[in-house]
Amino acid sequence: MFSEMLVKLWENGIIQMGIWETIYMTVLSSMIAYVIGLPLGVILHITDAEGIYPLRWVNRILGLFVNFFRSIPFIILMVAMLPVAKLIVGVSLGNRAMIVMLVIAASPYVARMVESSLKEVNAGVIEAAQSMGANNFQLVWKVLLPEAKPSLIVGSVISMVTILGYSAMASTIGGTGLGQIAISYGHQRFNPDVTWCCVILTVIIVQVIQEVGTWIAHKTDKRYSGGSAVK
Repeated sequence: MFSEMLVKLWENGIIQMGIWETIYMTVLSSMIAYVIGLPLGVILHITDAEGIYPLRWVNRILGLFVNFFRSIPFIILMVAMLPVAKLIVGVSLGNRAMIVMLVIAASPYVARMVESSLKEVNAGVIEAAQSMGANNFQLVWKVLLPEAKPSLIVGSVISMVTILGYSAMASTIGGTGLGQIAISYGHQRFNPDVTWCCVILTVIIVQVIQEVGTWIAHKTDKRYSGGSAVK
């Protein structure tokens, strides 16, 4: 039987708002992280020793930069980036600041996911395009990215789920969403049913993201659709 606190939270729309804020932070942070991380991943791949434009010093510097931010635990990174968030959005608490921190944490992760996806592209496809006179920009835009599309979509799903987990941790320093409800109304007020309600809702959101992402990746995979990823 549901506790009085859980019923009150639902009736007052707090849980519904928590669901919306969690989805909002996750989707917006993921989109911005991909705007930053996708080009970084492409550069990491093409400047690699086996890439289409090997440039060791660029790959090394960018790789060190990405690895530096990836190696910092998110809870520590959040605290360290509070001044950065305040500089960018004017506040160090609330959803705007949390989105800045989520983007900073997720962009290097996305870059490595993109790099990994691009490495899965068959070298023969690249060689065939080069033999037909494609330049480096055409190789990236018309061959690499289309061929890696299913893997990129799967990577984006994994990234979104990771960012969703980060958003829950962000509630410890002023973020909102289901994580904040679980901590403030569940853990701190000794209402385990509120905490478990937030857990179940988070799992449902993750499953929806996973199922939708898998379906899209399946539809874009030419091995199953019968089409070609290269236009």
